[in-house]
Amino acid sequence: MKAEIIAVGTELLLGQVVNTNATFLSEELANLGIEVYYHTVVGDNPQRLEQLLVEAQSRSDLIVLCGGLGPTEDDLTKDIVAAHIHHSLVEDEQALARLHEFFTFSKSTMTENNLRQTLMIEGGIAVQNPTGLAVGTLITEDETTYLLLPGPPSELKPMFQQNARPLLEELFPQEEQLISRVLRFYGIGESQLVTELKELIDEQTNPTIAPYAKPNEVTLRLTAKIADKVEGEQLLDHLESQVMTKVGEYFYGYGDENSLVKVTVDALKKHGKTISAAESLTAGLFQSTLGDVSGVSEVFKGGFVTYSAETKEQFLAIDRKLLEKEGTASEACAIAMAEQTRKLADTDFAVSFTGVAGPNELEGQAAGTVWIALAEKGQPTIAVLQHFKRDRKYIRLSAVMKGLDLIRRAVDKKK
Repeated sequence: MKAEIIAVGTELLLGQVVNTNATFLSEELANLGIEVYYHTVVGDNPQRLEQLLVEAQSRSDLIVLCGGLGPTEDDLTKDIVAAHIHHSLVEDEQALARLHEFFTFSKSTMTENNLRQTLMIEGGIAVQNPTGLAVGTLITEDETTYLLLPGPPSELKPMFQQNARPLLEELFPQEEQLISRVLRFYGIGESQLVTELKELIDEQTNPTIAPYAKPNEVTLRLTAKIADKVEGEQLLDHLESQVMTKVGEYFYGYGDENSLVKVTVDALKKHGKTISAAESLTAGLFQSTLGDVSGVSEVFKGGFVTYSAETKEQFLAIDRKLLEKEGTASEACAIAMAEQTRKLADTDFAVSFTGVAGPNELEGQAAGTVWIALAEKGQPTIAVLQHFKRDRKYIRLSAVMKGLDLIRRAVDKKK
């Protein structure tokens, strides 16, 4: 079963919008046992889209098009696909009723062009849109199946999962399915991870191993192609065990969405520990990152942003003589920041960040020099020195990630 994804929209070609739909659809189709062979982006141009459809039809069993189903004149995907397979467009009654209901509820005036969103390709199956107004179509013609979906991810994702996926499962039942598991690692680069796992990667057949580098971390996607799900999970368990034997010390969690900050907050919750922070070069980025996690108020009491020597002295009561002697981008300063913050906030842990974000040197320290300290109630304060490269934004983000990993390991008592 060969599939390809065509994203329609000039805004994608101009870089104004990132094509996240292709990533989502590829993963969803893979889970159905449908392999995606091609990704293509085409602008809002009828001739180029028609040319691409001719090419796609010659090589793929399933063509998924996303974008171009809206009410404006440049939303031509349905028109071009319908003409390509010599079908007409017809109004879908359910989509029409939903359209009128929307404008009645919002007490706004419906313009005539909105009716375009209720059109589907004659002879196909209407794919209803639970979060938007543009109806989709699933239709098969000359042994090629076309699935038309809207462009906004907020519409496409629920539309696919709730309505398109069941139709594809019924239309293309697969004897085998793909079962995946994502492992997340911090503290090891992609090249080193691949080197450590070289033997497993070289010998892989089923399941397979796919590494993917992200900012400050690496993920591994383990994928088994199997008819029996239980057997597939067993294969993944065995491969995961082999992976962990080699690089388990860097593993921190599972899944695409299970980020290091979420794992760290979950660990604090699990052990009933609280955290506070003092930030210099990160300027509140660490605390803002914590704030992205729902329910973090259970463990995060607050903290300080002390960007200058004066505020370190005023807010945290750090001795001026220490700051003058050791400097603000120093181990001594980082330790004092963490210890004072833990006392003032009365938390189990406190983390501090100080150093040089760049691009220029500070106190004789090169850009990217970062001290991170972690104070824990009843334990000696630890401080680590990092030398991060690249730009200012990356240095600050890298510091936050390292801080999260220090907390996670301390809470779980990992070496």
